[in-house]
Amino acid sequence: MASRSRLVNLDAMIKRADFAAQDSTEATYETINTIGLRDLTSDAMIAAALRKPDFQRETNHWSPEQVVSLLECFVNGDLIPSVILWKSSSHLFVIDGGHRLSVLKAWVEDDYGDGPTSLNFFGAEAISAEQRSAAEQVRKRIAKSVGSWQHVQAQMKSKDTSQDELRKLQVISSRALTIQWVPGNAEKAEASFFKINTKGTPLDNIEHLLLSNRKKPIAIAARAVIRAGMGHKYWSSFGDSNKQRIESMASALHKTLFEPEVSTPIKTLDLPLGGSRGVRTALEVLIEFVLYAIQDQQQQPSKVGDQEDDVTGDATVRALEQALRLAKRVTGNSGGSLGLLPAIYFYGPSGRHASSMFLGTCKLIGRKLANNDKQFFVSFTAAREKLESILITHKELIASILQKTISNRRVDRYADLLDRTIKRLCRGETITEQTLVGDAGLIGKIVLGKEAEGPKNFSADTKSAVFLRTALASAIKCPICNGYLDPSKSVSYDHITDKKHGGAGDEHNCQMTHPYCNQSYKELAKNGEPIAQTPS
Repeated sequence: MASRSRLVNLDAMIKRADFAAQDSTEATYETINTIGLRDLTSDAMIAAALRKPDFQRETNHWSPEQVVSLLECFVNGDLIPSVILWKSSSHLFVIDGGHRLSVLKAWVEDDYGDGPTSLNFFGAEAISAEQRSAAEQVRKRIAKSVGSWQHVQAQMKSKDTSQDELRKLQVISSRALTIQWVPGNAEKAEASFFKINTKGTPLDNIEHLLLSNRKKPIAIAARAVIRAGMGHKYWSSFGDSNKQRIESMASALHKTLFEPEVSTPIKTLDLPLGGSRGVRTALEVLIEFVLYAIQDQQQQPSKVGDQEDDVTGDATVRALEQALRLAKRVTGNSGGSLGLLPAIYFYGPSGRHASSMFLGTCKLIGRKLANNDKQFFVSFTAAREKLESILITHKELIASILQKTISNRRVDRYADLLDRTIKRLCRGETITEQTLVGDAGLIGKIVLGKEAEGPKNFSADTKSAVFLRTALASAIKCPICNGYLDPSKSVSYDHITDKKHGGAGDEHNCQMTHPYCNQSYKELAKNGEPIAQTPS
């Protein structure tokens, strides 16, 4: 299978619509037997009527090679399977063949995820560098292989085109895919869709989770955030107020978690908290993040399916509100923000985003918020300098601990390990490699102090690791807790001498701190309240 970063996003080519909103009676219609390139132009009636079911997964599963291969088959007259459609009272739903039709429409529009239709659908800011890169790869391959649709049209009009070539071009422009129709009502069409699509490319876990829970608040919220409130609006049936709030909060969360885009090798400490914006990777992170944000003291709901379907949008709005609340504790400039530096907390030794570290940290903080455990944030800040030293020094070991843990347990293991480490530091204990391995329950399963022989050339991972090590050595620290600052995302400007004690508002009396340190922790320390039993 193609790597996630090289998949072409054609989801904008055919809009979505809800089966449930269609007339349930069987519609009468004039049967058409084929669908060709002329039917896929922007002003064609058939193109305007085409829709994907709202529960259809995104049309982003094909690599550049697969897209070009389909076009080569089309222009060479090779066999291409029929597309299967169902006609409702107002739309032509694609039951099977969404990728095939989307590729042909993309060829006609010269839009492989980065053109006008895609920009309008996704929003320019939500189209990642990966998506643009994949689109450009396709465009270059097509130019060399079959030529653009615009080139084909120009050749047909050219007086210099030979008769043989002209006949070939006319065949291309007039070729069409065969249509098979699904008779019956919406219920039968939906059953046909799932029956057909379970026999093709299998759904991955995230796709299956979203499709089977598509009306649950977490699924709607995650899909809203991944596209920054743009793309297909799975929340379109809600009232205007809820729709606006969902889109606004989704846009804010997208910016908080996924900007700026990360590239390798890493050359900056300004890294996205949630990692890559690649759709499936980011969706997996988002679903878990929103789940941890809304869990109560009993950690319920425990999974997406535990929720009721959201009919009004109120539950989705609440989920996004709580997700923003959690995000603001992790980063940003609000008073309770810890301002965690992603390079330390969420990225592994090679500079790659570690979703288990990110989600484990968020789950721990979400749990403390649900329990209204204010002392945790005090203890965390008291232990922060030593904790961050451990996270930097033992990145390789922590990565090994997570690798030795089965995938569905990694987030919990990391959250528990982080919690235990903070408590040990607040009791004045020294944390060693043996301590970390023991607290992770992996004594005897990890060999300490062993270094494997590496390659002779510098990889992108090696370059990223060297940059992070060098950059952190000179990074800015908070003078209150001595933990690392993330000045690009989260900083507070503190009066060294308080205003009430005559402190001036000039640069000599100003220091950059974490928001939480300035607005909460500093006051506790000034008032002489017990913070933690940490060694000097």
